[in-house]
Formats: sequence, structure tokens, C-alpha cells
Amino acid sequence: MTDVVDPTLEDSDLDRFVHGRYLLRKKFFRVFGDDFSIFDEEDRLAFYCRLKALRLREDIRVFADRAQTRELLAIKARTVLDFGTTYDVTDSVSGEPVGSLRRKGFKSMMRDEWAILGAEGQEMGTIREDSLGKAIARRIIGDISFFMPQAYHATIGEVEVATFRQRFNPLIAKIDFDFSMDHGLLLDRRLGVAAGLLLGAIEGRQD
Repeated sequence: MTDVVDPTLEDSDLDRFVHGRYLLRKKFFRVFGDDFSIFDEEDRLAFYCRLKALRLREDIRVFADRAQTRELLAIKARTVLDFGTTYDVTDSVSGEPVGSLRRKGFKSMMRDEWAILGAEGQEMGTIREDSLGKAIARRIIGDISFFMPQAYHATIGEVEVATFRQRFNPLIAKIDFDFSMDHGLLLDRRLGVAAGLLLGAIEGRQD
């Protein structure tokens, strides 16, 4: 996927969430905070997010464009400086709650794990790092963990609905989002995109 082309999408903003696959790219050499661009299957910019550094409480806004003129999603942490907090996802256009993502802090010390919550707060599924053995190995080798890119599997009940896979790249962080196996649309794609962004932003800080 290309990283330089940024055409204006002719589709409605809702159409940005219908794709089966996306690529997240984290901007290289950004000193203050993080800069994420998410491209769709047609290599078009679908979502953009800029995170400020040193925030005590995460308040992440996802936009349709790099000029940040059209906000699509809001992702807000419920608590301050809590490695096991819950992130509530809201549709910024309609104002409706989409769902939540709760990082299982103690479990994630050895192997990253998140709970997927519905709009009413009910737990629906889980996002887990690929294997305990690989997860422990990544934490042992530390700064050279890029030799073992992370992979996450999201399930609703017993059904796999998404994967999030880092690409092997020691310089530029890239993550592939794949929702193509979710034929029953069990996972709201807005919540799925928010999950992939959080994995790139929150879990990425451990590297």
C-alpha cells in the first residue's frame, strides 16, 4: 500500500468502515507524540490520528483526513494512568456509543489481552496476542523484538472475526487489519478499527 497518496474519498464517511482489510502506518521520526495513517484496500487514506505525547488520560480522535476537519471516532480512557483501563469508543458523527475495549492489565504483563465490550457494556469477545511462548520471548529480547512481529486474534464467542499483524520492519511500524473472515459482521467495524489503532498505540509503547 502506498503512503504518499492522499486523495479525497468520494464515498460517505460511513463507507470507510466497510472494507475487509486495512493497513496502519505509524509515521517515522515524529518526536512529540505519534502519527497514524490507516489505508483501505484501494490504497486510499481512510483514517488519520495524531496522538499527543505525555497525556495522563488518553483522548484519541480519529479523523477522515490529515487536516483533521472531519472527526469520525472518539476513543476515551475512563481512568488516568491505569494499564488496565477501559477505552470507550463513540461515533463522533452520530454521537452514539459503539462499544468499549478493556485492556486486561495483569494478563497483558505476559501476553497482551483485551476484552471487547458491546455498546451496552456486555463482554462480547477477546483480542489476544498470538501465543504465550512468543509473547514471553518478545519481552525477553526487548529492543530487538521487531524480529518477532506481534499478531493478535480477535474472537466473538468462539468465532474468529479479525486479525491484527505487525509487519517485519525495524524502522516503520505497520500493522495489517484483516476483518475478511467476519462474514456475519459480528464485530462492529468501527470498534475493530479502534482496536487496531489502540494495539498500535498502546501496546506499541512497550517496544
